[in-house]
Amino acid sequence: MPDHNSEPLTTSDLMKNSSLYREFQAEREEIMKHKWIESEKAGHDIGFERALTDWIVKYRSKWRKSRQPSQPGRL
Repeated sequence: MPDHNSEPLTTSDLMKNSSLYREFQAEREEIMKHKWIESEKAGHDIGFERALTDWIVKYRSKWRKSRQPSQPGRL
C-alpha cells in the first residue's frame, strides 16, 4: 500500500536515480577532465566542443566498454 504521508518524487529525484542520467554525468565528467588536460597542453582553453569531439574519437568506446559489467561465459 502506498504511503500517502511521504513527499512525491520530484523531477530532480527521478533524474538522480536514473542510471541513464548517472551515465551521462559520468561521461560529462570524463570530457571535462579531458578538456582540462588538453587545455593545459595547448596553453589555452580548447573549449568544450573540441574536447568533446576529441574525447569521443579517442576514448569513448574504450571508456564505455570499461564500464560494462563483466559477463561470465561470453567470448
